[in-house]
Amino acid sequence: MWGIYLFLIALLAVFTILPKIQSSHWIFRVPEFGKIQIFYITFFTFIFGFLIENPSNFLYSQGLLVLLFVHHGVTLVKYTPLYPVKKYRQQHKSSQKLHFISANVYQFNKEYDRFIKLIEKYSPEMFLTMESNGEWEQAMRVLEKEYPFQHKVTLENTYGMHFYSKIEIKSAKTHYFVADDIPSIEAHLKTEDGFSFVFFGVHPPPPSPTEEETSKERDGDLLSAAKRVKDIHQPVIVVGDFNNVAWSKSSILFRKTSHLIDPRIGRSFVSTFHAKYRLLRFPIDLMFHSEDIFIKELKTLENFGSDHLPVYCEFFIDHHNDEQEEQVEGATAEEKAEAEEMIQEGKEEDGERDAVVTED
Repeated sequence: MWGIYLFLIALLAVFTILPKIQSSHWIFRVPEFGKIQIFYITFFTFIFGFLIENPSNFLYSQGLLVLLFVHHGVTLVKYTPLYPVKKYRQQHKSSQKLHFISANVYQFNKEYDRFIKLIEKYSPEMFLTMESNGEWEQAMRVLEKEYPFQHKVTLENTYGMHFYSKIEIKSAKTHYFVADDIPSIEAHLKTEDGFSFVFFGVHPPPPSPTEEETSKERDGDLLSAAKRVKDIHQPVIVVGDFNNVAWSKSSILFRKTSHLIDPRIGRSFVSTFHAKYRLLRFPIDLMFHSEDIFIKELKTLENFGSDHLPVYCEFFIDHHNDEQEEQVEGATAEEKAEAEEMIQEGKEEDGERDAVVTED
């Protein structure tokens, strides 16, 4: 029992230290995803320590667990209602409430009807799909009468994206920031009550043993999007499968570079992946927004057969409400230089992806 206890402590310590090493290799970046799980395992290991025979160095090992628990807890508490953030009220000069759904549909998921019924059930003004290929595009055509405005990037490499809207799309473009097979969508919309805003969809590749060896393309793509967003002088929402967690260094750098707000802070984790395994679920489908967009509700919806849960958001726009401005953080000169370096590394990284990906 004592051996198991020590092994767990060593494992927790390693998974805590690895992300501190500034290497882009997946070995160092993947442990960032499991911070929530590490936090809980640390707590249960601490309790487990009292149930076994206590040798002379027991207090030292328990003390280390307390330090690990506090270390992870200080970060994670920001993404819970326990963390104080300034409350706001919707004013009469704001837009009507708007809703969107963001969903990584999983390219090889054939349960198209479940997703279509999900959209029909919640009837958002707009929705974004990722990993949507030609078959998904064909399946979603039944929704085009209800969603007459679309921007489609149909790919078979698991990085296709489709954006559908009831609100008029004034203009839209597809960006390829670091690679010619990794798109991002920028759509400019205007509501019937006269509020213009920009919807930005992203889906960079993840660092993992089965996909990209490093996080260079992911980080370069996200920070390129952040630079583009900073130059947009309208309310902005950036949403998608970031293949990243909000507390990682590159996510924080994204938030500071773009001058956007993370709505999870003071709210909840909104964990989305893996949809089938609750205890191994990470919050990697993220969202950020400018200070004149106010989030009323942010949550996951029911599984429709994908490996990701869809994200549902209700928001409104208010140009006259400055209650969120203090939540906007800018990047320092050193952080800006670091972001530029990461963007350049992302462009130079040669990701080896097939143009057509088939299910193993």
